[in-house]
Amino acid sequence: MRKCRLDSIDKKILQALQTDCSGSVAEIAERAGVTQTPCWRRIKKLEEMGYIDKRVALLDQKALNLRLTAYVMVKTSQHDQQWLTKFSDGVHDIPEIVEIHRMAGDIDYLLKIVAEDMAEYDRIYKNLIRVAELSDVSASFSMECIKASTELPLTRIR
Repeated sequence: MRKCRLDSIDKKILQALQTDCSGSVAEIAERAGVTQTPCWRRIKKLEEMGYIDKRVALLDQKALNLRLTAYVMVKTSQHDQQWLTKFSDGVHDIPEIVEIHRMAGDIDYLLKIVAEDMAEYDRIYKNLIRVAELSDVSASFSMECIKASTELPLTRIR
């Protein structure tokens, strides 16, 4: 969809939504400094234009006993479409893999995995290495999360 320029009200609405989208349109409108009807219209327009992908609840990883976060670096010697399709389909079927990035540099893919403990991570790892031919798989484990945010910066957006 064609994107249009965002004005200051659009940015305030987007900021309000990404901070907490559970509020009513009236609450979001108040935070954005507009009345309810124009706010609702703008939200609909922002959705139609593709600025709002979806509205979700962010779950607490620790409350769900997912205390281990691993960043897994994957290297492969295969780079054809058939391999990529097999790899992509396989990793999408592993729900504990919550992010997958194709990288530039020394590694080919970076995966973020959440698990209950090391035993569960090992089970996930064994599933991962069966997905497709991989030349190297290594992991780093988070000891402490210093910052985690889903809020995107809007200050420089035009």
